[in-house]
Amino acid sequence: MSNSEIKKSDIKMADTPEGYEGNGFFATKLDTVVGLARANSLWPLPFATSCCGIEFMATMASHYDVARFGSERMSFSPRQADMLLVMGTIAKKMAPILRQVYEQMSEPRWVIAVGACASSGGVFDTYSVLQGIDKVIPVDVYVPGCPPRPEQILDGIMKLQDIVKNESVRRRNSPEYKELLASYNIT
Repeated sequence: MSNSEIKKSDIKMADTPEGYEGNGFFATKLDTVVGLARANSLWPLPFATSCCGIEFMATMASHYDVARFGSERMSFSPRQADMLLVMGTIAKKMAPILRQVYEQMSEPRWVIAVGACASSGGVFDTYSVLQGIDKVIPVDVYVPGCPPRPEQILDGIMKLQDIVKNESVRRRNSPEYKELLASYNIT
């Protein structure tokens, strides 16, 4: 099929945010525009410790192509990332490092717990394994599976995009958000 044969009805465009349209202008709320921009340009920081990391690598590859969702720029610096993907078993000795990485990320920041181990400790109910990363940092989205398929990881990213898109620009300054961080002893 050539480009000339593609009809306008075959192309799926992003939905226009609610607002006012006219000849040569479009007006909407600032929260809507900022949310749309943030949701479609999340920079992931992969914190992979085991098999879930391998599934994430498949998610980054050409077959699943996470770049379609605006997350193609991997950041291995917490200061340049806004989406932390924790994948795999987290030992209790590693918890302070995970927390330090989270604290080094600038606001706004979001966290996805990928797989059973990051979400709940998985099959490793032992003294040395952290039974869920939500014991040390707040989590926005949980992706189930052991290990989760790349489709599930993409679904988790899309769920986070919905959260980001609908989040108020002022949420990070709200008393509720500050109380959540205070419950984790994060300043």
